[in-house]
Amino acid sequence: MSTLNAFLTSVSNLLFGTILIWLLLGAGVWFTICTRGLQLRHLGSMIRSVASSRSGARGGISSFQAFAVGLACRVGTGNIVGVALALVLGGPGAVFWMWVVALLGTATAFAEATMGQLFKVGRGDGTYRGGPAYYMARGMRLPVLGGMFAVVFMVANGLAMPMVQANAMTAALGASADVTPWQGAVIVTVLVAPVLLGGLRSVVRVTEWLAPVMASVYLALVLVIIVTHPLQAVAAIGDIFAAAFNLRAGLAGVAGGITAALLNGVRRGLFSNEAGLGGAACAAGSATVAHPAQQGFVQVFGVLVDTLFVCTATALAILIAGRTDGAVYTPGVTGLEDPDVSGTLTQTAIGATLGQWTSWPMTLLVLVLAYSTILGAFSYAEVCLDYLTRAPWATTTLRAAAVACTGIGGAAALSTVWTAADVLLGIGAVLNLIALVVLTPWVVGVLRDWEAQRARVLAGTQTHAEISFSAVGNPYLPHALPGDVWDASGAYTPSAPGQATRGGWGY
Repeated sequence: MSTLNAFLTSVSNLLFGTILIWLLLGAGVWFTICTRGLQLRHLGSMIRSVASSRSGARGGISSFQAFAVGLACRVGTGNIVGVALALVLGGPGAVFWMWVVALLGTATAFAEATMGQLFKVGRGDGTYRGGPAYYMARGMRLPVLGGMFAVVFMVANGLAMPMVQANAMTAALGASADVTPWQGAVIVTVLVAPVLLGGLRSVVRVTEWLAPVMASVYLALVLVIIVTHPLQAVAAIGDIFAAAFNLRAGLAGVAGGITAALLNGVRRGLFSNEAGLGGAACAAGSATVAHPAQQGFVQVFGVLVDTLFVCTATALAILIAGRTDGAVYTPGVTGLEDPDVSGTLTQTAIGATLGQWTSWPMTLLVLVLAYSTILGAFSYAEVCLDYLTRAPWATTTLRAAAVACTGIGGAAALSTVWTAADVLLGIGAVLNLIALVVLTPWVVGVLRDWEAQRARVLAGTQTHAEISFSAVGNPYLPHALPGDVWDASGAYTPSAPGQATRGGWGY
């Protein structure tokens, strides 16, 4: 077992330490160029899409619900622990590079969410399924490749992820309330089981309010710190820019120098916003929208919320606390003797600035973050299972297995399982990024169709104000779109004959 764990660790380090960093950065630059910087040109459209995302579901899953599922996975414990680790290793400058990769990642997020929508299929019950497996099968015409993605993503998100996050929840309970691992496992399982057993509709109903509320509460907590420490907040922002370009001595992290700031910021930014990793595309493909690009804009906003707001909030809380009390955080010193300090650094920083009464609220926040990640990840797994088969017994088995894994993971730390999950997620991300680049003409075509309609609406030459999509005879698409979701009217009826009985493999 130790040999297997060592092998998996080396593969995980290769994937997440080298291969994926370059692939994700390359994809971000590629889609930024191909879409002519849509993240800057269409910022207003992103905001308008989110503002109107609760309507138009017609009994299915709304655009906002799909956005909330993606947000539930993006905004997780990594936003607290991961950002702290980036500050320890790379110093304040790491935050700047997180912002840069988030800006690039928004273009990739648009591409995968839009493709998830474009190649989605109806289930016959008013809902859809889409995502990487579907656009590999229907866009690239490689159903076996889609099956490979579906298997690795289903196992990683549906079985391994509940173990990892449940263990984080029981650890938080044990630290604050002296709860034993087995007691914590029971509590976590009782909380998770009713939602997971209810399936995707149940998950989206919970995440629809849970994800925005938890993000808002955390941002409000940090806003109080900023308002009560204005001078330290301004100085902290100055430290971020100064350290990013090595303009001031003493701001390097433990790893030292501008290179460490860049590498750690890039890694944290890439794996925090999840743009290009494939999960958010599974959520995006389940939404009911009038145009695929609309959900692309909505999911882009999730990247901005994750990195520019939540990750930045964590960084500012730590930097302000460091300015107030150097014992909490000092660049290049904190973490030198205790590498594991990042695990509690955020909680320590908030406690130092607002008082020790925040211990329980922060524990509760960690619990909610891990809980929401379990729900969001499971929704990805169920979408992937739907691609492979729609047999009721398979769905029931996956839900029961996810609940069982939650209980097992809550009671025991299974490092080999965790490492295996990383490897599976990494493999899925590589397959997803390759597929997105191959499907670039479809991404550009859908965006051009939306932009052309938008221009006609603004000019008053389009008879209907709503921008809707039709694949029939669409001049912007590289060739005919397979399937019947996007018909000539741009409005698909999920109860169309045959849809409910079709098998897996994306058809």
